[in-house]
Amino acid sequence: MDAIEAKYESLADPGIRAFMIEGERLYPPDAVNFSLQQQRDFYNRYCTHFRKPRPEGVAVEDFRVGKIPCRRYRPKRQDRAILLYLHGGGFVVGGLESHDDICAELADQAAIETVGVEYGLAPEHVFPVALDECWAVLKELAKEERSIVLAGDSAGANLAAALCLRARDENGPVIKGQVLIYPGLGGDVTKGSYVTQANAPGLSVTDVLYYRDIYKGAPHPYAEPLTASSHARLPPAFLVAAGLDPLHDDCFAYAEKLRVAGGTAEVRDEPLLVHAFLRARGQELCGNC
Repeated sequence: MDAIEAKYESLADPGIRAFMIEGERLYPPDAVNFSLQQQRDFYNRYCTHFRKPRPEGVAVEDFRVGKIPCRRYRPKRQDRAILLYLHGGGFVVGGLESHDDICAELADQAAIETVGVEYGLAPEHVFPVALDECWAVLKELAKEERSIVLAGDSAGANLAAALCLRARDENGPVIKGQVLIYPGLGGDVTKGSYVTQANAPGLSVTDVLYYRDIYKGAPHPYAEPLTASSHARLPPAFLVAAGLDPLHDDCFAYAEKLRVAGGTAEVRDEPLLVHAFLRARGQELCGNC
C-alpha cells in the first residue's frame, strides 16, 4: 500500500475509496497552490480520465448565445421541458468538455433536453460575469416557451440558485425547479460541516475559501445565495448533499430557508459520498456499508 492508498483507507465505501485514490494521482489535493494553467490542466486530465461515453441516441449541437459557447443535448425521447445545467469547478476550472458526459447522461436518463454553458472563469472573469452569461443563456432559452429547470454541481449549483433569485427579483423567466448537487451557497465557515469536514477528502475549507475569494470580490447575495434577504417565491428545490464535504450543511440551510419562506425543498443526504462524487458514477459502490 502506497501513501495515497493509505490516506484513504478509512473511507467506508470501496468504490469511493478507489475513486479518491485514482483522482489524487491525477488532481493533487493542494491544486489551489499551483498556477491557474496547472490547475486547469490537472482538472482536464482528471475529467478526461473519468469521462464516460455519451449514451447512444443523444444528439449534440454546439451553439452560441452571443459569444457564450453552449451545447445542446437532445435525447431520443423527451418531454417539453428543458434543463439548463451549469458545471462545477470552483468558478476556476471546467467547461463544456469537463461535463459533457454528465449532461449527455442527464438528457438520456431523465428524458429531458439539456443545455450546458461555458461561462467565463475566474479570476479572468470575476463576479458577476459568470452569472451574467448564464442569465443571458437562460433568457435566450426562455424564448423557446418551454418549462425550464435549472441544475448544477458545486459552483454550478451556486449559479443555478443565484439565477433563481435573479429571475424572481427581475421578473425574469419562470423557473419550474432547481436541482443543486453538493452546492456551495455561502454558508458560515465557522459552523457545522465546515468544521467537522474541514479537511474532507476532495475538498477542504481552505479550498472553499480560495474559490469564494477568487470568484466573488465584494459580498453579494447572488454570489452567496444563503445570504439573500428573502427566499420567498423561489422554485421548488431538490438538493443532494455529500456527507464527507464541508459544503454538506449548505444544502440543509438553503432547504430550510425555502421552507420557512413558504417554498418546498427536499434534500437527499448521502453520508458516505465525497464532493465531486458525480465523477465516481462508474465505480462499484457498496451502498449501506
